[in-house]
Amino acid sequence: MNLSIFFEPLNEDVFTGLNKPRTLGAYITRFVSKFPDWRGADIAILGINETRGSGTDENTEAALAPARIVRKKLYSLTKGAGSCNIVDLGNLRPGITLDDTYLRLKEIVELLLSHNTIPVIIGGSHDLEYGQFMGYEHLERVVNMVTVDSSVDMTEEASAPANKKQLRNILMHEPNYLFSLGQIGYQSYLVEPEVMATLEKMHFEAYRVGEVHRNVQEMEPVVRLADLLTIDISAIRHQDAPAYEPANPFGLTGEEACQLCWYAGLNDNLTSLGIYEYNPALDKDELTAMTVATMIWYFIEGYYHRKNEVSFNSRQFTKYAVAFNDAPDKMVFYKSMQSEKWWLEVESLSEGKSPRIVPCSYEDYLQATNGEVPNRWILTQARIG
Repeated sequence: MNLSIFFEPLNEDVFTGLNKPRTLGAYITRFVSKFPDWRGADIAILGINETRGSGTDENTEAALAPARIVRKKLYSLTKGAGSCNIVDLGNLRPGITLDDTYLRLKEIVELLLSHNTIPVIIGGSHDLEYGQFMGYEHLERVVNMVTVDSSVDMTEEASAPANKKQLRNILMHEPNYLFSLGQIGYQSYLVEPEVMATLEKMHFEAYRVGEVHRNVQEMEPVVRLADLLTIDISAIRHQDAPAYEPANPFGLTGEEACQLCWYAGLNDNLTSLGIYEYNPALDKDELTAMTVATMIWYFIEGYYHRKNEVSFNSRQFTKYAVAFNDAPDKMVFYKSMQSEKWWLEVESLSEGKSPRIVPCSYEDYLQATNGEVPNRWILTQARIG
């Protein structure tokens, strides 16, 4: 497939002066006149100027700027000490209809994944994560998704815009290949109790913004489980990212958002990142653009610090078996000797099914040694049956 037909080239004049030595701009190959060779790239940046999912009838001039402004900030940041094999594909041309855009994004994500290139999507409205999710359908296996949002976009109201109900579309998608969904940073006063009851019934994980504030490190195993991560800018407090509406004084700090992106970059299994709902018309002093650019910078840095921890039978891991009182059953944990991260082995209740090893925290291990079954073990076993 010729990817270039789906993308609009970038205006090089916008990036004048951003190619200084040691900045990311000097290392990222971007689509200006010649489409970059993306097949050998580690990461591919793409913008999507699509806001119809927010209820806007058409893509306004203001909507065309998000990815451009974020790029200006990102390119000016100092490159890290590691490698940097990154391309910028430009901006994806929206489809005639919103559904066409979803399908177009699906094709792009699918193709990039098939070549082990990670798409980093700087999007318009958050409903575009539906297209990002559909890009995994060809894998013919279950996938894990984590979304960072102040609300849970699962409304059943027919009149609601698309960016308030895309999670419902994902849950109802056929074929159903979603194994787990993690919701990080939601605010209870923005979510209907029935929606939270649905997540609980489906044995999905959900963490309030207060839980993130108390211990952001406990979100690392949640992010480490993900194949794809999506972030709605509204999850970040207005002081750190004012470019969304309606304004919200509460939410994640910019530092916490960057920490989550660092965890995502480190995740050996994560293969796409989408950041949505940035509205440049509301971005005083381009503060939000700088926040988003820094989040992407941390994701890139995390990616180039991956440990490739995938084989639990290797000497890289120490195996721990925790017995429960006098019962013969044991709970098995694995600890990486390199990163000191923890994993938990969960047995299936059904015969013939292999156990599943999922990320966990040291707190889960301590809980098990005290004779308590970690909630992560209970939720995982309920999902695998």
